[in-house]
Amino acid sequence: MHFASPYYLWLLALIVPMIAYYVWRVRQGGAAIQISTVEGVLRAPKSVRYYLRHLPFVLRTAAYALLDEALTRPHGNEQNVRTSPEGHALKLSQDGESLSRTNTEGIDIMLSIDVSGSMLARDFKPDRITAAKEVAASFISDRVGDRLGLVVFAGEAFTQSPLTTDQSTLQTLLARIRSGLIEDGTAIGNGLATAINRLRESEAKSKVIILLTDGINNRGEIAPMTAAEIARAQGIRVYTIGVGSRGTAPYPAVDMFGNMTFINQKVEIDEKTLTEIARLTGGRYFRATDKEKLQAIYDEINQLEKSRVEVTERITYHELFLGWVLAALALLTAELLLSNLVLKRIP
Repeated sequence: MHFASPYYLWLLALIVPMIAYYVWRVRQGGAAIQISTVEGVLRAPKSVRYYLRHLPFVLRTAAYALLDEALTRPHGNEQNVRTSPEGHALKLSQDGESLSRTNTEGIDIMLSIDVSGSMLARDFKPDRITAAKEVAASFISDRVGDRLGLVVFAGEAFTQSPLTTDQSTLQTLLARIRSGLIEDGTAIGNGLATAINRLRESEAKSKVIILLTDGINNRGEIAPMTAAEIARAQGIRVYTIGVGSRGTAPYPAVDMFGNMTFINQKVEIDEKTLTEIARLTGGRYFRATDKEKLQAIYDEINQLEKSRVEVTERITYHELFLGWVLAALALLTAELLLSNLVLKRIP
C-alpha cells in the first residue's frame, strides 16, 4: 500500500493533545450535588454504563485516525513492464494509471543452465544446481537495465524465459528450474543453440550467452562447435562455465532398493570444448569449483559495450480511501448511538 499525500499523517499527532484534554475534562468532573455521605454510593454495584463511559471518546478518536488515513489517499498498484529496442522518454498519468517510458543502457544476456541429473552432485553445498541458481539469481539482481533470458538443458533444451527486463518474473522462473524437468543427458550444443535463437533478432550492440554445465556433451542434434560457429557468425560472445570440484564428487545414484544414494565418481568436464567455444566467440572459459569463482564473470561482463533499451512501465492504481472513510463513519455512528441511547446524560 502506498500514500499519495503521506504528509497528512502528521495530523495523527493531534491525538495526543485530544487525549490530554479528555483526561483533564474527566478529572474536572461535571455538575455536582452535596450529600452527607458517599458510603452508600461506593457500595452500590457498578452498571454497564460505568464501564462504557469512555467508549464514545475511544470511538471518536479512532474515527479521526481513520479519516486522517483517508486524507492520505492510500492506494495499491499493479505493475507491468514491457520492453522494446528503441523509444523516446514519455510519462503520463490518467484515470488511476501511470505510463512511463525510459531509455536505459544495457546488454542482452541469455543464461543457459545445465539441469541434468549430475547437477545434483554434492561437491557444492547443498548441490550444484542449487548453487548455480543462487549465483544466477544474484547475477540477475546486479544487471539493472539489461535484458536477460533463461534457457535450461539436459538431454534437450527449452526456453524458460525470453529476454526481459522484468527481474521479478525472471527470478520466479529461475527458482522453478530443477533437475529432472526434461530427459536426462547433456546436450551442450542444443543448450547453446536455443540461447542463440533467442538472441537472433536482438538489436543490442553486445549480445552475451553464459553457458553453465558440469559434464560432457552426449546428447542432442547440434554439435557444440557447430553452435559456436553460429554464435560467432551472429556476433554473440559466449562465456562457458564448467561446474564441479577437481578429482571426485558424490554423484546421485539409485541403490538396489530404489532409494536415492550418492557415490563418489570422477568429475569429468569437457574443458577443451568449453574453452574452444569461448575462444571462438571472443568469450572466456571459467572453471567454477565454488560459488566465489563465478565472481570473475561479473567483472568481465561489466566491461562489455552498452546498448539502448526502452523500458515501458505501466502502473495501475486502486484507490483504497473509501474503505477508510466507511470505517470512520461506522465508528462515528456507533459513538452517536452509544452517547444518545445507552450513555445519555441528564443535564
